[in-house]
Amino acid sequence: MGAHVSIYEVLGREHGIRTAVDDFYVRVTGDPALAHYFAGVDMGRLRQHQTALLVQVTGGPKAYDGRELATAHRPLCITSEDFDRVVGHLADTLTALGVDEETKGQVAAALGATRDDIVSEPAPARSEA
Repeated sequence: MGAHVSIYEVLGREHGIRTAVDDFYVRVTGDPALAHYFAGVDMGRLRQHQTALLVQVTGGPKAYDGRELATAHRPLCITSEDFDRVVGHLADTLTALGVDEETKGQVAAALGATRDDIVSEPAPARSEA
């Protein structure tokens, strides 16, 4: 039986993850439907935090020390549709970097587990009947 290889290793360790993060942010900031979420954001700092988070959640040695996901994303009122657009850009990034389907599925599952912390679209208005 072979040794278990972590997603961190499959993605190319910290260097590979940093490359993926850079490509990913080019895609999302270039998407007119998503660009407004990044207006005025220190993208260098955001890239560092995202890299650290991904290193940690994929089995790497770095510990993420940023804000809780819900705290960081709640004020942005991110919709389910926009969350799905972001996931699509991440999938496109991983595909462009040659990541295999199994690993992409594992990354998608990990990201899906964060949906409730990130999506905070306003609740639909209730009508008085």
